[in-house]
Amino acid sequence: MATEIACIDVTPGSGEAFEAGAAEAVALFRAADGCTDMRLLRSHEREGRYWLIIEWRDVAAHEAFRATPAFARWRELVGPYFAGPPQVEHGIATAAGF
Repeated sequence: MATEIACIDVTPGSGEAFEAGAAEAVALFRAADGCTDMRLLRSHEREGRYWLIIEWRDVAAHEAFRATPAFARWRELVGPYFAGPPQVEHGIATAAGF
């Protein structure tokens, strides 16, 4: 399992529209091969900052998704609100609690 963690900053005043686009995109991720969960978190401390957390079967599943029409649609829905390129990394769980 690989966790995609994307830090996304949006332009001032576009938070609600960005969140609406992300909500519309949930179905795209649900249908994506190898995607098992998707969450969008809004920063409490920094206005306009979000973290997109997506669970993938493996990094290859995420990379394959990026070449699909669903990824292009995701970017159409949320890309106009980006203040800059998202910072994306993958994490592999090494410990779990509860």
